Amino acid sequence: MSIPRRSCLAFGLWLAAAPAIAQPADPAAAQIEQFHRKLLEVMRQAKSLGIEGRYRALEPAVRQAFDLPAMARLAVGARWSGFSAAEQAAVTEAFTRMSVASYARNFSGFGGQSFATDRVEAHGEEKVVVTRLINPGESPVDLTYRMRDAGAGWKVIDVLHDSISELAMRRSEFAGSVRQGGAALLVQRLNELSERLMQG
Repeated sequence: MSIPRRSCLAFGLWLAAAPAIAQPADPAAAQIEQFHRKLLEVMRQAKSLGIEGRYRALEPAVRQAFDLPAMARLAVGARWSGFSAAEQAAVTEAFTRMSVASYARNFSGFGGQSFATDRVEAHGEEKVVVTRLINPGESPVDLTYRMRDAGAGWKVIDVLHDSISELAMRRSEFAGSVRQGGAALLVQRLNELSERLMQG
């Protein structure tokens, strides 16, 4: 049975007008976008919360989005295996406090900022989520998240700020402390850094 040309045209116009079916968000990108929404929420309330309030508000979000034990291990490097289980736990907790304190200190106000997710790239067992922090009237800041799924969902293992790896910076910073005084000195210095950040 032939279909009249007018019917074909009408069907084509209907398809063009029909809303596109939303594709499921990439789980790695969804994790980052959820974290960014929390950052913006806290930024909007930054002054009323104060730095202690920002820390309390952001801590669950940082623990959810970041694989903090893996980040601590990677930042310490080869000497990690020489730490006892108790030392590894202490370093991880001190690293976590420092990470949350950094976000509480750095995201201390709101001036119309927004985040944009540009793309997700797969690299073997990792994914890279490429985003931008958009500041009105200023150049955007490139924020690229390296992520792995270790069984608890996709989590961040490194952040690149304008192509500068936070993990590489931490590894360089930690090396001297670990060499001089092992896990105990590293924990002490991480806690001192957290205290300085929380004074802001």
